[in-house]
Amino acid sequence: MDIVFLGIVIFLFLLAVFDLSVGVSNDAVNFLNSAIGSRAATFKVVITVAAVGVFVGASMSNGMMDIARHGIFRPEHFTFYDVICIFMAVMVTDIILLDVFNTLGMPTSTTVSMVFELLGAAFAISLLKMAGDSCDLTLGDLLNTEKAISVILGIFLSVAVAFVFGMVVQWLSRAIFTFNYRSRLRWKIGIFGGVASTAIIYFLLIKGIKDLAFMTPELKAWINGNTPLIIGGCFVFFTVLMQILHMLKVNVFKVVVLMGTFSLAMAFAGNDLVNFIGVPLSGLSAYNDYIANGTGDPGAFMMNSLNGSANTPVYFLLGAGVVMVVSLATSKKARKVVETSVNLTRQDVGDEMFGSSRLSRNLVRWTIGFVSWLKEYIPQGVRQWIGRRFNTSEVIMENGAAFDLVRGSVNLVLAGALIAAGTSLKLPLSTTYVTFMVAMGTSLADRAWGRESAVFRITGVISVIGGWFITAGVAFIAAGIIVTLMHFGGTPVMVIVAIAALVLLIRSNIVAKRKKADSADDVLFQTMLKTDDSTRVWGLLKEYLARQQSEFLNFAKDSYDKVATGFIGDEAKTLNRLEKSLMKEKDVLKSARRKETLCLRKASPDVAIEKSAWFHLSNNCCMAILYNLRRINEMCLEHVNNNFPLLPAKFVVDLTPLRERIDAIFDESVELIEHPDVNRTTALRKECDRVKDHISELSRSTYDHLREGDTRSLTVMYVYLNLLNETQELVSNMRKLLRASMKLNLPPRMR
Repeated sequence: MDIVFLGIVIFLFLLAVFDLSVGVSNDAVNFLNSAIGSRAATFKVVITVAAVGVFVGASMSNGMMDIARHGIFRPEHFTFYDVICIFMAVMVTDIILLDVFNTLGMPTSTTVSMVFELLGAAFAISLLKMAGDSCDLTLGDLLNTEKAISVILGIFLSVAVAFVFGMVVQWLSRAIFTFNYRSRLRWKIGIFGGVASTAIIYFLLIKGIKDLAFMTPELKAWINGNTPLIIGGCFVFFTVLMQILHMLKVNVFKVVVLMGTFSLAMAFAGNDLVNFIGVPLSGLSAYNDYIANGTGDPGAFMMNSLNGSANTPVYFLLGAGVVMVVSLATSKKARKVVETSVNLTRQDVGDEMFGSSRLSRNLVRWTIGFVSWLKEYIPQGVRQWIGRRFNTSEVIMENGAAFDLVRGSVNLVLAGALIAAGTSLKLPLSTTYVTFMVAMGTSLADRAWGRESAVFRITGVISVIGGWFITAGVAFIAAGIIVTLMHFGGTPVMVIVAIAALVLLIRSNIVAKRKKADSADDVLFQTMLKTDDSTRVWGLLKEYLARQQSEFLNFAKDSYDKVATGFIGDEAKTLNRLEKSLMKEKDVLKSARRKETLCLRKASPDVAIEKSAWFHLSNNCCMAILYNLRRINEMCLEHVNNNFPLLPAKFVVDLTPLRERIDAIFDESVELIEHPDVNRTTALRKECDRVKDHISELSRSTYDHLREGDTRSLTVMYVYLNLLNETQELVSNMRKLLRASMKLNLPPRMR
């Protein structure tokens, strides 16, 4: 039996390697988003700086695993078998949960996930122990709920405090430097650099290295006793140094951003390492104690030894550091999580990752009303001064950046300062929550949330915050269920759970690799957004429109064939799948229309005015065709689901050549949109008219059939007539789309 438990401990370490990988992928947003979003350096340089910080923090961490050992439950009341089940459930739940969030591109807290997994698993085991006849312990005797309460408190504090401070500090910083910051540096940059660098040093002293291996009690006491002197000396030194660097034409903001990236990465690895390897190391400690002192009965040997602290061997720390650095440098999921944060904070408009929600719409409407009311009480001169300081048209950003270096510096410095302040005040602030909400607050203060993007940005923030709370609930419940199954099922269930976790991880990574990071359309869209040559935009936009409309028409042709096949063949499964596909396509069209509208605004005014009517008509026609397909499928699906009569063979024969003509129209339309030809377009539009006339004849013959009194096929005839009528409308919309496409491809009139 002992060999089984050794295998479980080894498996825990195997999961820890995966956990380090997915954990770094998720928490990378904490220290990468500001540097990448502001383009303070190339991606390789940013990753290198962060990797060095991660490795230094991990290799010098003291490895105290108190949270996993006795921070959530009281081990003296738990047996060796109990804690092995708890640790196994925690690791399996944690790695799957974090991988899901990474795949979705949503940042979450590794601390919260681990704490609530431990709490959920320990809670389930506690209930089982209390249900036993021989146990007279209460829940308070078995669990340490104070830690869980402190984490929940930290969630609320982190979200509110970080957002408000981010908004206020960024507003003041922008008022000082403005968006055209390069012309207003002079002596300000030295003081700003001094304050920022001192805040980073303070952050490293208080949060980053206070628990590292070389920090003796005497050194800690000296730092605590001389903190004001250290801060004052750092401020003077770095103020002079930054002013000299500015005089030497060095961009001080880039220096501050890279320093902040290093400090946050180091603090993350040095303090959050317990979230990844604490559980397997605690499991190893429990196993060693059981082998040395156990009596051979894992269900009777109590885990009093876990009440003590254990120093982690240095080779575990070095190994963890290597895994974290490799994961940081190679993980595509890390880039996806960072992309979510950067997308929600970028200065300019673009493709929004999130949609609209009722709550976000109401918040934006209320805020607009409040600002309008507030303006009435602000003097005109003050409003003009604020307008000059916050003139976003003067924004200076590095090539391809989402926001400027001023905001990137504030993000990192303020996040570090808040985390350090919270630590010194013994407030349980979450690193993930602070860095993310500071970024949201600074973007709001920078007027990055305009009226055209605020609804989508707020929806995104709400989605991320909601994900944080969901993390706690899902972690608690999932760990509780898994540990209960393992407690009753024993070794076989543990093996099944382990295999299931590995299969899910492998499948998740295979699916992620199949997805292309950037499609050609996305590259083209980003090219249009970034170009400053308005004369070039229209040519790129025509290419983009052609691609989007061609893809849609191919989808529409396939959908029409499926709905006809499903109706004729009584295939409910086909029609059900098509219903979901049509609903998704609506979101695709809405997203494409928004992107195309943003790009049209960047075209030269004359071209935009001349082409806008045909541009909007082409988009409306695509949406109308989609609605035609949805209305056809809706009635056909209801008919088939109710098992009503099949379409008589006579009408199936009539419908077959019509389908072939519709397919031919779709095929030739795609070819004409990709390779415009006025003469062929005119001929195809005439063919559309002929098809419409043919559909009218089919409708009249169907009505004649009904007048003959065939009541048995009355229900199916109504569905068939709806199909004909909507098809006729679909062909009309195709005819309009062809005309709009032809007009869009005509050369703009010269003015």
